[in-house]
Amino acid sequence: MPTANFTTVGNLFLRTTFARGIAGFFTWAALIITSYQIYQHLRWYSCPTEQRWIVRILFIVPMYSLDSWLSLLFLSNNVYVYFNAIRDCYEAFVIYSFLSLCYEYLGGESNIMAEIRGKPIRPTNYYTCTCCLTGKQYTIEFLRFCKQATLQFCIIKPIMAALTVILMIVGKYEDGNWSGDQGYLYITIVYNISISLALYGLFLFYTATRDLLSPYRPVLKFLTVKSVIFLSFWQGFLLAILGSTSAIDPVYDENGREVMSRGTVAAAWQNFFICIEMFFAAIALRFAFSVNAYIDATNMNSNVDGRPVTLQSISSSLKETMNPKDIMQDAIHNFHPQYQQYTQHSNPSRSVSDKTLPGSGH
Repeated sequence: MPTANFTTVGNLFLRTTFARGIAGFFTWAALIITSYQIYQHLRWYSCPTEQRWIVRILFIVPMYSLDSWLSLLFLSNNVYVYFNAIRDCYEAFVIYSFLSLCYEYLGGESNIMAEIRGKPIRPTNYYTCTCCLTGKQYTIEFLRFCKQATLQFCIIKPIMAALTVILMIVGKYEDGNWSGDQGYLYITIVYNISISLALYGLFLFYTATRDLLSPYRPVLKFLTVKSVIFLSFWQGFLLAILGSTSAIDPVYDENGREVMSRGTVAAAWQNFFICIEMFFAAIALRFAFSVNAYIDATNMNSNVDGRPVTLQSISSSLKETMNPKDIMQDAIHNFHPQYQQYTQHSNPSRSVSDKTLPGSGH
């Protein structure tokens, strides 16, 4: 029977009521903060084209924190994979939603092209992999690549999540198992390529429109969204590597039988950390996507401060936000060969910040 050491004791901690209580406290605190912020955006739904994407981004906190907490509550060698699959699918959707929000800030694809078409691409350095773009100009193909790079992640990630579940069922998947006859290695490779491409497309778009986006505090928004997704990914990746070594021990019962593998323990620590981190993410997102500008815009348009809003109208706004029709249309527009040279024209609706005083929090 394995001897107890510090690592083993720490792993056993994850199975205690105290650990689940800590994770639950931060989870529900994050849920309360973000749920109220979502309610506020739906309450002051003055610019649906923007707030639709903001609400979708904010839902990352409930998706991440609640799924991670449930994974701890039902900690076993199999159950956590199903919760993680749901959580990870939403990760791809958030990257796409943030890029789409930036499009809306700037008035849509046609307005963006009117501003950047023909201008030389500003290279940065070798580290950001943009030096090879020196001498080229911004075209609709450039903008199309940025969208395609994020959309492909929305397609690849659910496929990888489904494959993970299937491989787990047939006994061919274990977190942290880098063996060539296990699916973890190949899932991780594909996932790394896909998320890197998505974040690269997002970065390219930001470098192209940085000056245009400056009134919307893009740095805070960009860093907040990227940190939530990218840092949690690398945290999980590092824990998976530790799980494949003796740095993380499996958990045994009193009879010496293994009840939690190294990979499961590593995934459990990832879920525990995410529960805590989402509390701080909820606070950061509250500042990054403040509702103040939309409250001011609503009052300006209606000339009524604190107008009554029914639950039915809030429910209707939420239903509109969750409707995936616009996403499917955008995917067709960006991938269908017929539209590769075609610039999509949006409604000429203005951003709320056009009528919002500086410092309104937008």
